[in-house]
Amino acid sequence: MRRPLQSPALINAFYDSLRPEQRATGQAIQKAILEAAPFLCPEVKWGNLCFMNDGNNMMALVLHNVNAHLQIFNGVMLVREFPELDGAGRGMRHIKVRYRQPVNEQLVRELTLASLQAWAASARATPRWG
Repeated sequence: MRRPLQSPALINAFYDSLRPEQRATGQAIQKAILEAAPFLCPEVKWGNLCFMNDGNNMMALVLHNVNAHLQIFNGVMLVREFPELDGAGRGMRHIKVRYRQPVNEQLVRELTLASLQAWAASARATPRWG
């Protein structure tokens, strides 16, 4: 079942609740993501800003006190290509962006495209029964 799109007002309310340095960093990351993949849908989930592709979680912007984490849900598939990715576990990896520091927008765009390519490759490799 498809969910209705969230209104831009909800995304704006998310940003309105942030400190100025969090807002600037978050908006720069969002801009870079949507430049690379304008079809991704931002959605507020779990108190974070997630980017969805056809109902699938692709990335999430998680804001902490000192830095922002850009979480890549299928990041484990990208570790060889992007040694900047941190984390452990089954799938998710992240990069950290310190507030008041420039966002590496090129890296964010490249991660976005690589994540989408890995997702598409895994979707093709998964057999569909039914």
